[in-house]
Amino acid sequence: MKTKLSTTLLFLLFTQTLLASNISFEQVSKDIHILADDKMEGRKVFGAGVDKAAKYIAQRFQDIGLKPLKNEKNFLQTFEIFQVTPQQYQVMIDGQSLSEENILAFTTYENLDWTLDKKIKLKVISADTDIRQSLAQVNQETDNLLVLVNSAHAAMFQRLKKHFSKGLTKFKVNQGPSAVFLLTDKEQLNAASISIKTSIEAKKLTNVVGVLPGKELTDEYVLFSAHYDHVGIDENLDGDQIFNGADDDASGTTAVLNLAQYLAKKNAHQRSLIFTAFTAEEIGGFGSQYFSAQVNPDSIAAMINIEMIGKPSKFGHGKLWMTGYERSNLAELLNNNLKDAQIYPDPYPKYNLFYRSDNATLARLGVPAHSFSSSQIDIDKHYHQVSDDVSTLDIQSMHQVIESLAEAVDGLVKGTDTPTRVDTSQVKKSGTFY
Repeated sequence: MKTKLSTTLLFLLFTQTLLASNISFEQVSKDIHILADDKMEGRKVFGAGVDKAAKYIAQRFQDIGLKPLKNEKNFLQTFEIFQVTPQQYQVMIDGQSLSEENILAFTTYENLDWTLDKKIKLKVISADTDIRQSLAQVNQETDNLLVLVNSAHAAMFQRLKKHFSKGLTKFKVNQGPSAVFLLTDKEQLNAASISIKTSIEAKKLTNVVGVLPGKELTDEYVLFSAHYDHVGIDENLDGDQIFNGADDDASGTTAVLNLAQYLAKKNAHQRSLIFTAFTAEEIGGFGSQYFSAQVNPDSIAAMINIEMIGKPSKFGHGKLWMTGYERSNLAELLNNNLKDAQIYPDPYPKYNLFYRSDNATLARLGVPAHSFSSSQIDIDKHYHQVSDDVSTLDIQSMHQVIESLAEAVDGLVKGTDTPTRVDTSQVKKSGTFY
């Protein structure tokens, strides 16, 4: 009899929870299954699958009743970037020719022709140098660079070369500084002749953006965002070849869709609300960079960027944390609206996550822009693996995270909470070359 009573009470409690829910569990489950389905082909940038995902998100925005962003005809914010890929290398240093495998070029020019008598800054990464620190310093330079990398760093050099095998992706070409890295034990040069030819291809990218106009504070905005692209298909793999990106970041995109649906239905917002699914986060954050150039950052009160919430965090089921916790008082304001939950500081500071998602672009402009996650990034075996599919998620935990966010942003959307701005002098600058 006690067992039956306990079961009945649990059922009633579960039913009451569903009835009290702000966010539809069924809709959350539907969205995540569709976005992470094999039909989306891993949502790789420039692929057919990412276009399918964009159309689905746009249709959801339309069904919810959102409006296009000002100056946009529809929810698809399409823009152009350029892919610059080196095709031919001819490098001579002190009368010796270097093989292509020992050359890495970062340039936006169709033709690069250098000699030492031109204004080229020479840098040396010696055997006993911290290679990661040196590369970070090089990436902040604004001069044309010729970088001699000691063969002690050959493994890192080859990893970089493989990573950039398809060249650079840039908004503009035939401008700015270039950098050429040479794998060599030389630390000084008497003569050098460098000729690099590239191909430049224009390509289209698309953000998906919807707006819920404010009632009173129409020129103040709260931005909700996630990236909907992932890494696509690897045909060299045996068995499963599709990187579905269920957690990264179909989970965040699902949150944006369902927060839009909830806040539109609630209809209690005074500020205007922007809901954005960014493209090209995986290849350098080009979607958020383009978007940030189309809006006045001073008008954005806060950015809630949602990144990988598909599994319970180290703080527990349905709990989430925020990057850059100390950079504004956003977390404090959000936590004041939460009854039974708390947003925690980023538990993984060594991973520098504040700069590894789309929030960084807006944060560099002073916006209190932060990413929210539940990922246990230090132990996640599915990150950027074909196993990141819906079967590895805890959708109930994800649903609870979205519920918490819906509750936490109440003061933001009503206009009663205004977080402090990010100090731009304390924000790391983006790199010059990559």
